[in-house]
Amino acid sequence: MKTFGNDIQTKYMNIKTVFRALRHQNYRLFFAGQSISLVGTWMQQMAVSWWVFYKYQDVFLLGVVGFSSQIATFLLAPFAGVIADRHHRHHLLLITQSLAMLQAGILFVLYVTNTLAAWNVILLSLFLGVVNAFDIPVRQAFTVDMINDREDLSNAIALNSSMVNAARLIGPSIGGILIALFGEGTCFLLNALSYVAVLISLVLMKLPRWEKSSRHNESVMLQLREGFAYAANFMPIRTILMLLSVISMVAGGVQALMPFFAKEIFHGDSKTLGYLMSASGLGALIGAIFLAGRKNVLGLSRVIARTAALFGAGVIIFSRTSFLTVGIPVLLFSGFGMMVQMASSNIILQTIVEEDKRGRVMSFYTMAFMGLSPFGSLFSGVLAARIGADNTLLWGGSLCIIAAIVFALQLPTIRSFIRPLYIKKGILAEPIH
Repeated sequence: MKTFGNDIQTKYMNIKTVFRALRHQNYRLFFAGQSISLVGTWMQQMAVSWWVFYKYQDVFLLGVVGFSSQIATFLLAPFAGVIADRHHRHHLLLITQSLAMLQAGILFVLYVTNTLAAWNVILLSLFLGVVNAFDIPVRQAFTVDMINDREDLSNAIALNSSMVNAARLIGPSIGGILIALFGEGTCFLLNALSYVAVLISLVLMKLPRWEKSSRHNESVMLQLREGFAYAANFMPIRTILMLLSVISMVAGGVQALMPFFAKEIFHGDSKTLGYLMSASGLGALIGAIFLAGRKNVLGLSRVIARTAALFGAGVIIFSRTSFLTVGIPVLLFSGFGMMVQMASSNIILQTIVEEDKRGRVMSFYTMAFMGLSPFGSLFSGVLAARIGADNTLLWGGSLCIIAAIVFALQLPTIRSFIRPLYIKKGILAEPIH
């Protein structure tokens, strides 16, 4: 009988496995540039949330800002997916990263001139949301363009997650200190400057000559409908995206309400908020490294179900405590669960998707991962004003556990669909008859 130890040995290798995607030069450049930029991104995100709550003391406004920053992702990501399948992804990223740098620069100028107001923040959040609606699915699909050996694709996706969450750990910690010492404007300025690293890394890449798709001139709506039909009719993709949507909405609510918990529940300041966000980021980073150490994608569907339930349980416990010494470790576990569930979903989707639909499927992933998060932020803000932030997270965590159970019950059917694809791609050996 297979033991747990044997199961670990078959799925994991030594530490070199964790970083194997870095042997590809283009991916090394991408990893270096994004690692710097994402620290600035998380510093700015934390600074915006703190500035809004500290100035206006309004949990509903926190929800509105969170909604504004991501609603465009929900509305525009499907179109971005079509564009990612039709145009040069490298050139698209140069444009989106430049526009994100511009947004951070404007935010800094408004802050130092003392003209920053709630409506400025909402409009700039909407603008950044539009940029991200195109940037995120294109960036997800671009990963495969940087990896010469497809066997390293799952590792690259896991390293992307580790990069995001290392920044999520470092950014808020630095941001909390900088806000206390110099104010929020420092975070806005450093974020704008951090995009220089991304742009340099993109310019230095050496990519194969890009060839236009034979379907380049087809109607955008026709290709969009084709992508929707493909995702909706293929049961594993549909089921994974549905669970991801639930987790994303609840995670959006947790993030939107975090300044309230830092100040009102734990009686802290901006540094307390930084500690809470960093704890969640550390858990997510550990989760990403856990995934990067896997040899292959086998067993990830079961991991998705378990970590979705872990995230829900963590949110429930966090909602019930008033002790920072309890809240921080609980967020570490919930951050682990959230990231492993989301990154595992990404890995499976990118493994089973048809190549000519990769951009569109990743846009649907972006819709579920990022696009529904603002609805969670907005709904949580409304609900928190009525039943309290603690009860809002209690219901959210419970919903995650229910969704995880429903997903787990469908695992046999999911495996029956993806097993032939794994055999076709050489991930599983073909059965001997």
